Formats: sequence, structure tokens, C-alpha cells
Amino acid sequence: MAEDAGRNGAARWVGVTIDCLDVERVAGFWSKLLDRSPGPSRPGWVYLGHPEDALPRLVFQPVTEPKQGKVRLHLDVAVDNIDRGIATVVELGGRCTGERYDYAEGVVVVMADPEGHEFCLVQYGRQQDG
Repeated sequence: MAEDAGRNGAARWVGVTIDCLDVERVAGFWSKLLDRSPGPSRPGWVYLGHPEDALPRLVFQPVTEPKQGKVRLHLDVAVDNIDRGIATVVELGGRCTGERYDYAEGVVVVMADPEGHEFCLVQYGRQQDG
């Protein structure tokens, strides 16, 4: 029955919500990194994308407490060149955590946005740049 939910319209993934102290700063980082424009949003919140977009929206929700501990759910962001991707994240105000994994399928580098939300930059098909 659960597999019928998406087909009959009963369930559809529409977004990922990220808690933020500074909604505008964090949303601006992700907007530039993913080249996604803000869409209709609630006051004080920022939504990247529109409800009718093919991709789920990223929703930035204001909270009063800072992030604590490792995020248990994260985004994977594909890039064509891992070194350029890392440089872009840093230029936009994010940081590299120092974790890098080289697999036969590609490279994964753990990054963090301006408030420390972890995500992975992924370059498929190459173990290292060269």
C-alpha cells in the first residue's frame, strides 16, 4: 500500500527544512551554491524554489537555538570538479570539515554551510582531480 501513495497523489516529497539562526544568510548561501531563487515564503522564512518545481524546495526556518551535534540527515550536492566545488563553498561562507572519502565511484567531501549544517560534495566518476 505504501508504494501506491506517491502514484495516487496521497504522498509527495515537497521540501527539506533547515533550522537557522540567520535565515537570510543561510538561505543566501544555498541559493548561490545551488543556483535556486527564492519563491513564495512565509514571513521570516525563506523558501528556495516554487511548489510546482520538479525538485523539492529548500525551506529555511528561523529558530532561536544554535545547531548542536552532527546533523542526522544531509544533502548530497554533485559537482563536476571537487576542488572547484570546495573553493566555491568556502567563498560563499561555508567550510570544509576535513573529511574526504575516495571511492571507485567518485569522491565525497563533507562540507558545512555558514551555520555548520553538514552536507556532502560529490564528484562522480573520478577518484581524484588531475
